[in-house]
Amino acid sequence: MLTLLSIRRALLPVALLAPALAAVAQDAAAPAADAAAAAAAPAADTGAQMFMFWFLLATLALVLLVFGLLFVLLVIKMKPQLRALYELPTVHDTWSGKVLGLLVGDAALITGKDKDELMGHDYDGITEFDNDLPPWWKYGFYFTIVFAIGYMVFYHVTYTGDLQLAEYETEMQQAALLVSADDDDPNKLTTYTALTAGPDLEAGKALFITNCAACHGTEGEGKVGPNLTDDYWLHGGDVNHVYKTIKFGVTSKGMVAWKGKLSGKQILQVASYIESLHGTNPPNAKEPQGEKEAPSGPPLAAK
Repeated sequence: MLTLLSIRRALLPVALLAPALAAVAQDAAAPAADAAAAAAAPAADTGAQMFMFWFLLATLALVLLVFGLLFVLLVIKMKPQLRALYELPTVHDTWSGKVLGLLVGDAALITGKDKDELMGHDYDGITEFDNDLPPWWKYGFYFTIVFAIGYMVFYHVTYTGDLQLAEYETEMQQAALLVSADDDDPNKLTTYTALTAGPDLEAGKALFITNCAACHGTEGEGKVGPNLTDDYWLHGGDVNHVYKTIKFGVTSKGMVAWKGKLSGKQILQVASYIESLHGTNPPNAKEPQGEKEAPSGPPLAAK
């Protein structure tokens, strides 16, 4: 009996503290729930706005379609009255009359009319008539003049619009935002310095002979792949350009990416060894390929 009473007395503080602990836990979880709700709110608002935009656009298109059909039906129904109005002398030759003529089947406003007046030029049975250019052609020509003036002012006078080079640079900057900026970003060049320690170059040589000699030769003279000992490079001769080429490969030319087969240290060792081959002039060297680059001097020691 005493033991049971002691247990009850011991559990009484815990029972009294339980509601307080639950309240504290609820208060601690509230900020996380609020943050999740706040993050979901913009997404929900964006979805609702997009739905409303497409709904209004579809409604506008439907209204325009209905009005267009009603207009066509009205013209068909009133075609005899419109033709009688068009044939009036005071209406027929006016610009508004020509617009009216389009509704009743006379396309003179667009195609023009033949004068059937000879110019007096006759050669080998070919005669020339004094007919004006079709109005549609003249209107198109006038439009090109206005467009050319506007284009010149917009791009070359006020510099409001970006030219092709500026547009290209802007698009490249936007594309770079979509690419991760970590070590697996092929657009991000590393800032390594070439390794010059003997063990690193020996390790790079061993890796080169094992993995690269089949295409570039045991001495870098070039076989299927280019010569790696001259001043000419297809993808850059700096150690960081060579590192990038080894890591990501050039799949369009048959060179595989080695980032999944060699570690970053091993790739740098191979790139450093390739740098050390510059100017060795091995026998049977392949002809130069790519762009010539000025020698960068002896490789610097890596930190």
